[in-house]
Amino acid sequence: MFAPWMITLFTVVAVFLLDRWENKHIKSLFDWVPAILLAYIFPAIISQLIGADYSQDEIHSFSRDYFIPLAIIAVMSSLSVGQLKAIGWKPIFLFVGGSVFIALFPFFFGIFFLESDFVSNTLVKAEYWKGIPPIVGSWIGGSTSQLVLKELVECPEDIFLSILVMDNILVNIWTILMFQFIKGSNLINRKLRITDLGIPESLRSDPSKVLPPWMIVVVLLGTVIFTNLLLESFIAKVILLSLVGLAISNLWPKWNFKFALRAGAILILVVMAVLGLKLQFATLGFNTTFMVFLIFWLIGHFIFMMIIAKLLNLNMAWVPIASMANVGGIATAPAVTAAYEKKWMPHAVVLAILSMATGTFWGILTIYLLEQFII
Repeated sequence: MFAPWMITLFTVVAVFLLDRWENKHIKSLFDWVPAILLAYIFPAIISQLIGADYSQDEIHSFSRDYFIPLAIIAVMSSLSVGQLKAIGWKPIFLFVGGSVFIALFPFFFGIFFLESDFVSNTLVKAEYWKGIPPIVGSWIGGSTSQLVLKELVECPEDIFLSILVMDNILVNIWTILMFQFIKGSNLINRKLRITDLGIPESLRSDPSKVLPPWMIVVVLLGTVIFTNLLLESFIAKVILLSLVGLAISNLWPKWNFKFALRAGAILILVVMAVLGLKLQFATLGFNTTFMVFLIFWLIGHFIFMMIIAKLLNLNMAWVPIASMANVGGIATAPAVTAAYEKKWMPHAVVLAILSMATGTFWGILTIYLLEQFII
């Protein structure tokens, strides 16, 4: 009875400590295999070693009712609308344009190639289309959105693990490419005759006095419990908790944004560890054709943003920043930004948080379009 909970707790603690271990070999591991993937694989390995099947355990229902909703409201309550104003509308418009492409590309691809073998067999018959919304969630919203959308679309575990592996490979390669691109962005600006190279205003500082962590926990947990009593629909809960999280972060002056974001990160590890209890390695596969599809999708996203930046006369450095805010997340976006202008790092963080706050809704749109017109 307690085994799945013990495995989950062990996994979260182990991954959390490993991720913060100042060892060059461990750091190198996490450069290529993110904590979230390890948190997903560890429980599956342990379950297989002890010969147990926890795929139908009650912990999964508990995660859907509490862990996932808590992760959603924690992440959403870390976004301040006031901070977005300091960035300026052009980088935000560019960022949103990149999100739009990510969300809509699968739909337009499916429409134009509806009769192709890839769409009819791989996406529809093999149900790989159910892996697309989690990818949208990952590339726009990060791990929280990815997990929510996986649940919404009921993505099979074998396809989901394949998606995680392919996504991890692509994101690591993409991060390296973005580091190289941003270093040469001034040359590209000159070639494209872009003149708007100014540094945006500084972000406002966080309030000196914030709510203590225990109070943040009480507010978040109380909101989730009340929402579970009020609503039954999982989608309705996601939408309501997202709106409540935004309201809390922007209407409560002493709200502790940093703690809420850290709590969200830990809760994501918990959710992934619980999902890992469902994983069966025997069902794992790697679809090469789908990987090629993901590569074209990602490259198209970048080219589309370059076109927007040129039309807006916006510094091309914002293209890799906005792309990493979408695809990379809150850790890699400021890291890539620092390779060009350290003063822009806080702005990259805000864009990454905006990505985390909006990814689920873009993914819901993708699901709707695919189900209505492709499947």
